Amino acid sequence: MLARPLLPTAAKASSKGTARNFVNKIFAASMTSRRSTKHELPALPYDYSALEPVISGEIMTLHHTKHHQAYVNNLNAAEEKMDAAIAKNDLPAQLALHGALKFNAGGHINHSIFWQNLAPESQCSPPDGELASLIQKQWGGLDRFKEVFNAKTGAIQGSGWGWLTYNKDLRDLEIVTLPNQDPVGGNNIPLLGVDVWEHAFYLQYKNAKPQYLKEIWRVVNWKDVAKRYEQAKN
Repeated sequence: MLARPLLPTAAKASSKGTARNFVNKIFAASMTSRRSTKHELPALPYDYSALEPVISGEIMTLHHTKHHQAYVNNLNAAEEKMDAAIAKNDLPAQLALHGALKFNAGGHINHSIFWQNLAPESQCSPPDGELASLIQKQWGGLDRFKEVFNAKTGAIQGSGWGWLTYNKDLRDLEIVTLPNQDPVGGNNIPLLGVDVWEHAFYLQYKNAKPQYLKEIWRVVNWKDVAKRYEQAKN
């Protein structure tokens, strides 16, 4: 979908041109004059109880049908408001929607990756091949990688995500932590995300976030992570 241009023609350019250009760059991916489809909640590739005992069925149900669904609903609502603001050429309204678009789009993107990054424990096995070799080179092995990842992710103050990413500049793996629902961006491609918002674990682990981070590796779908790595490096 193409964004409706905000910049005036050269003949009509005014002192507002710089501001219009700024807004156009920020919202290029989300602004449209007409939207034929809306974002939808993706189906899980497993039952809500499939990750037990690591993550309870109750948590998965609430996390997917309530929290992720809310990001989808709010993203659609924010985009509708953006369309109306564009139609009215209302720049202040467009700027005011930036936070809602970033937060809810990030929540939708992050969770859509997260569900695929997980699988029933019986289907999970350690990484192999090139991905395993990179982990070995970078951290000295999978166990040490988990320790470093958990330490960095556990240190997030408040809510956020820990990510294993592929840095296209360095052509190597990198651990990245981000607050709230900020999505991975720039030259980093997300491979594996771990949600450390309390709604992801509190009903089961209470305030024992380190225990949640320790246990979640039992249900990490390294096949999905490896597939994302292969796509990212090309």
